[in-house]
Amino acid sequence: MTRYRDNRVPGMTWFFTVRLLDRNSSLLTDHFSAFGEAMRQARIRKPFHVDAWVVLPNHAHAMWTLPPGDHDCATRWRAVKIAFSKALHKTGLALPGATDTTIWERHYRDYRVGDDAEYAALIDYVHSNPMRHGLCEQASDWPWSSLHRFVAAGFDAPQWPLPLPPWMRPLHLGARAPL
Repeated sequence: MTRYRDNRVPGMTWFFTVRLLDRNSSLLTDHFSAFGEAMRQARIRKPFHVDAWVVLPNHAHAMWTLPPGDHDCATRWRAVKIAFSKALHKTGLALPGATDTTIWERHYRDYRVGDDAEYAALIDYVHSNPMRHGLCEQASDWPWSSLHRFVAAGFDAPQWPLPLPPWMRPLHLGARAPL
């Protein structure tokens, strides 16, 4: 497993999965620049560090580190979802009468990253997710990922066999029980 220790920043780190309601949608990759802009706007209002990310057609994974003492992930994700939905409304792509959040699943999955081993496993999980979904043969082939930043910094791309996230590893191997 790759050692990402030097990539970590102070504060609490979280892994997230956010999904669109329509599992057959490709809005996130079709409008990737709008999603990126929504993330940028949210970071301006309530700062956080984006450790890693990947955007797939109907969902995204991200790892964020919040400022020390700050644990308000919900406000940040709400801001991202609203800004992305508003961008779609402006281009006429949203459904008539839809509100700013009706394209998104109401809740998101979150997981608090506990230690360096979990951090490394989750970064590899994020970057390998397009392979897991059959969207590419190598993680480096997927354009909507922070993997390219990691490779430029000297880290290796995840390879087969694909890493499991900490909540899927047996507890006797050191993983924590799911939250």
